[in-house]
Amino acid sequence: MARGNVNLNGQELRIDLAAKPTNIRWRVFFMLLMLVTINYVDRAVLSIAMPAIQKDLNLDPAIVGLILSSFFWGYALMQIPSGWIVDRYRPEKVVFGAAIGWGIVQALTGFISGAKLLLFLRVLLGLTEAPVMPGCSKLQSIWLSSKERGRGATIIDSGAPLGTAVGGPIIVGFMAWFGGWRGALIGAGILTIVIAFLVWRVIKGGPDGNSKVNEAEREYIRKALEEEYEEHKRNATGVKISAKDYVRARNFWCMCLGWFSFNTVFYGLMTWGPSYLAATQNLDIKSIGSSILIIFGSGFVGELIGGWITDKWREKGGNYNTVMRTMLSIAGLMTALSIFLLSKSTSVTMAITTLSFALFFLRWGGLYWSVPAAISQREHIGTVGGCMNFAGNIAGVITPIYIGLIVSTTGSYFLALMVFVFAGLLLATVSSLINYNKKIGSSNSSVN
Repeated sequence: MARGNVNLNGQELRIDLAAKPTNIRWRVFFMLLMLVTINYVDRAVLSIAMPAIQKDLNLDPAIVGLILSSFFWGYALMQIPSGWIVDRYRPEKVVFGAAIGWGIVQALTGFISGAKLLLFLRVLLGLTEAPVMPGCSKLQSIWLSSKERGRGATIIDSGAPLGTAVGGPIIVGFMAWFGGWRGALIGAGILTIVIAFLVWRVIKGGPDGNSKVNEAEREYIRKALEEEYEEHKRNATGVKISAKDYVRARNFWCMCLGWFSFNTVFYGLMTWGPSYLAATQNLDIKSIGSSILIIFGSGFVGELIGGWITDKWREKGGNYNTVMRTMLSIAGLMTALSIFLLSKSTSVTMAITTLSFALFFLRWGGLYWSVPAAISQREHIGTVGGCMNFAGNIAGVITPIYIGLIVSTTGSYFLALMVFVFAGLLLATVSSLINYNKKIGSSNSSVN
């Protein structure tokens, strides 16, 4: 580290001339990974505890199905309003407030006495969890340069497969420790609140207000964002961008359709994967739990690797369009191929292997969380991210329902798997149609 001496009013001061930048921005995103992981653990709680809840409350199977889907009603409906809120207030404060809110709601669920209150609290849980992903998307545009956002997006989004993978063991452990499903729900809520405060200690203040960020890192972030802003100004049309401009843009609709396709496969496998393994491979609950850990754990690893490859390719001079189109096309095509091979599987080993490959490549689609910052104006990133996630969670609402209808009507999972194959191909197709170099409202490409 270079140092120099400065004489000030007769006093000699020693200063750093080239202090090494801190890496607080990456600590921020790994803490957000922790938050998103517990987000998905909280989503999984009810599915895991439902057999015990159904027995205690004497719930009809039709009501159980309604309760399990009700989370997505609130979650999907709140996506666009959440994006609007994130664009107008400090995103780290919105994320922190949302985490405290959903932790409280989760804990309250442990005190329910009937189906109506449980249904209400699940909708409320969806509403309170909704701001997290749009908020995280906005934080990328504040903390990271454009060449780092691939890793930022996939670090955050990898919490989805990680939370799904570890959620089962955590909740089963809570049920054993606290003596039942009520204690598990309360414990999960308290854990969320504790983690929210731990995350807040790291993410608060942004690059300029965070005391842990040194001047070298602050300057690095500031310079990268200023260069991006100046490039955008050179390509801006000078016309104010409205919601109508986004709705008319191919980039916007391809982004929404791509994320819808991604979530069709992910939520389809998350909700029906265990039943598929039980029905076609005759696995018991214990074996299903370990299989899900392997399958979704592969998705977690794949997502981190996909983000790393993307940013390294960009750092070596790869054109943003080429990099993103290639990575997301591979994600869609390999997912489709893996699911097609799954439909031909003849053993448990082959089924778990092909599902693991499918999740490994599918989770490269987490790169989509860098797309709102790439194609939208800075002041609209949260709203556009909310629109994207609204489209994705429509898949979360309808996919489990129509997959169930297909399976019950045909008595087979084959056509259901073909739906996932088609969704993978659609993901590859629409991802290749997005111009990642051009912000909506700009006259020319703004990123190389």
